[in-house]
Amino acid sequence: MIVKTKKFALDPKQYVSISFKRHMTAEWKWLLIPAAFFLLGLVLHFTGTYKNWWIPVVAVVGGGLYVLFWYVQFYAASQMDQNKQMFDKFMYEIDSRQILVKINQKEGGVMKWDSIQSAERMADAFLLIIGKGQFLRFPFSVFNSEHDLKLFESILKRKELL
Repeated sequence: MIVKTKKFALDPKQYVSISFKRHMTAEWKWLLIPAAFFLLGLVLHFTGTYKNWWIPVVAVVGGGLYVLFWYVQFYAASQMDQNKQMFDKFMYEIDSRQILVKINQKEGGVMKWDSIQSAERMADAFLLIIGKGQFLRFPFSVFNSEHDLKLFESILKRKELL
């Protein structure tokens, strides 16, 4: 059985939001370094060992710059000309062998299931993870029927992605 979707596009704002949140939840450990320096600066200041505010201030600024750096990276990726194709409208035909990405009835490409690392069921969509900052988002509204939605979910479970 083939699951066919309506023609839809990924919104650049959604891309930035999802990519940034996924990256920050995966790499939150790096924020422990500025947090440790912040606490060290506070301890040194209030114990009287080293009365200066530059250590906690630099730690907060450094942590903020780290977060800002990654947000700008994902935002810039959504604005680059070579990535504009990610935000074009496509139709999808999904079966247990492959995902057929169609620009129109005659043009398209094939994506093998091997390229999908994992899948997530979000509150309003399915997210197929391809790599860091690369994913396919299928909102529930793009499926033609409830049956297609359930069939798509069963395909993901059979492929052991969900």
